[in-house]
Amino acid sequence: MSVKPAGWDYPQPFTLETRVSADDIDGLEHTNNTVYVKWCEQVAWAHSVALGLDLEAYRRLDRAMAITHSEYDYLQASRAGDELVAGTWIVSWDRKLTMERRFQILRPADGLTLLRGMMRFVCIEISSGRPRRMPPEFVAGYGPALLD
Repeated sequence: MSVKPAGWDYPQPFTLETRVSADDIDGLEHTNNTVYVKWCEQVAWAHSVALGLDLEAYRRLDRAMAITHSEYDYLQASRAGDELVAGTWIVSWDRKLTMERRFQILRPADGLTLLRGMMRFVCIEISSGRPRRMPPEFVAGYGPALLD
């Protein structure tokens, strides 16, 4: 699957390809909205892992990025068998506590954007669940991925 760069809202997304399965379809014969949320979560997590911040690193550092707010605009439907690409970008962060990601899901067959989304995160201490300053490893890992 190949997506033209012109289809993305921002340059150089981190992407994850997927195909809509029969299990993703709801009673209206299109992809259920919760599946789009799952794909956004999956591409965000895959991006974090690619940046060297996997679950093992989170546990070792006793820190994690936890979602505090999310928004999704469902623009077009997809159906079983459709090949899709989910893209994500880190669009802002304060290098201390918070970060924001944007998402876009495209259908390369017709170039349509099916979803745009956003998630805000806060750095937490896993053991207490309380907000805590990002450790240097988070700054080093997430910082270079910040969209200019």
